[in-house]
Amino acid sequence: MVSLEQETLKIDWGTIWVSSVADICGSHSSAVLVLTRKENPSFMKTKVAQIGKSGGNFELVEREIPEPGPRQVRVKVEACGVCHSDVFVKDGLWPGIQYPRVPGHEIAGRIDALGSDVTQWKREQRVGVGWHGGHCFVCDRCRRGDFAMCVNRKVTGIDFDGGYADYMIVGAEAVAAVPDELPPEEVGPFMCAGVTVYNALRNSGARGGDVVAVLGIGGLGHFGVQYARKMGFVTVAMGRGADTQALAKKLGAHHYFDTNSGDTVANLQKLGGARIILATAPNAKAISALVEGLSPDGKLLIPAAPDEPLIIPMAPLIAGRTSVAGWYSGTAKDSQDTLEFSGLSDVHPMG
Repeated sequence: MVSLEQETLKIDWGTIWVSSVADICGSHSSAVLVLTRKENPSFMKTKVAQIGKSGGNFELVEREIPEPGPRQVRVKVEACGVCHSDVFVKDGLWPGIQYPRVPGHEIAGRIDALGSDVTQWKREQRVGVGWHGGHCFVCDRCRRGDFAMCVNRKVTGIDFDGGYADYMIVGAEAVAAVPDELPPEEVGPFMCAGVTVYNALRNSGARGGDVVAVLGIGGLGHFGVQYARKMGFVTVAMGRGADTQALAKKLGAHHYFDTNSGDTVANLQKLGGARIILATAPNAKAISALVEGLSPDGKLLIPAAPDEPLIIPMAPLIAGRTSVAGWYSGTAKDSQDTLEFSGLSDVHPMG
């Protein structure tokens, strides 16, 4: 017998299906409708938006509500963001994708079922699921505690079905707790763009008072500017056109450099050079040109991959002891840290 935690009703999940109070009678009702599975098979169905084949269109189809296996949870999705990376599924750009596949890795919802051996989560708990969809725990990287670099890591919405659905199944290790103050529609972007730039900056080696420049004020960059300011860095926003300046200032930038006019490298060097340049605009030419804007021991940090290769002059790297590095998103715990910092520091996604 399983308690629904509504009144004192207890049911046997092997024989009957219970719909939620809110779905059946409205949020203020205390009634619960109980129906047998055999008589009401439609109550076992859920809708998903799937891609049936590489290059195919989205299909809205009905499936049975999935059941979590060992060490898995089922999440009732409340909101799911749309990310450019979903094109990997749409166009079959990720090796090994099995179709049909449900995309979506910016997920906010509530746990509504627990698989066996799940002890750290509870039903109805608010959670988010991001790009990092799980790890194996047994490879050398996992044994060192570096779960983000697991050689068998999974990607939500690519290796298994994601959040373009009413319900989804995910490993318990890939779930992040959501603070009460964050609404579902804000949680989604934090689970991808948010954790990527927050995690990059907090692990960059920059200290409060250092100059941190953010190239691009889009999905990643608008978070980067906010986080850089909230972390105590001298924050420089760099974008194309003077009309972006107002947004950059609203996000918290101390300085704005228009890359379409003026010498961006010279402007950075007037500030002593950037300890970190966070390149969120995937433009190889623009990124490559910024190396000479770094301070000694500075780092050009790239979380968004351009299609073309970078052409980097080596002389300034050697002379300034500078470096170029990439950055991977992060684990569910990193996402949870991002959510907590964002709620504490008043960081918000913007459309």
